[in-house]
Amino acid sequence: MRIDHIACWTDNIDRLADFYARYFNAQIGPLYQNPAKQFSSCFLSFPDGGRLEIMHSPSIHHHIAGEHTGFIHLAISVGSPEEVDRLTETMYGDGVPVLDGPRHTGDGYYESIVNDPDGNRIEITL
Repeated sequence: MRIDHIACWTDNIDRLADFYARYFNAQIGPLYQNPAKQFSSCFLSFPDGGRLEIMHSPSIHHHIAGEHTGFIHLAISVGSPEEVDRLTETMYGDGVPVLDGPRHTGDGYYESIVNDPDGNRIEITL
């Protein structure tokens, strides 16, 4: 078994899809729309597998800020410490909020933590 994809709600599919395409080489799939349900989504496919479904509905408004129960971050492996450093520096220069790192963690990771445009926490790991 493997995880096929995870999903998140957003107020702006294009903005979020562009972020993951720009920084993590995600391929943006076609936009799916269901007018009867006022729902739209698209899948982002990452180079080494895994997909992220980005969904929008005008009825979804709430965003939980800060730590809470449930899924709390997405970790994306970029392959090397040098790439963690390079991507973190690029994102910082572009105004992406860098919350921590790059650093070695107590559980053996080398990572940086950033927020995507919707405030979702992303761990950039090697």
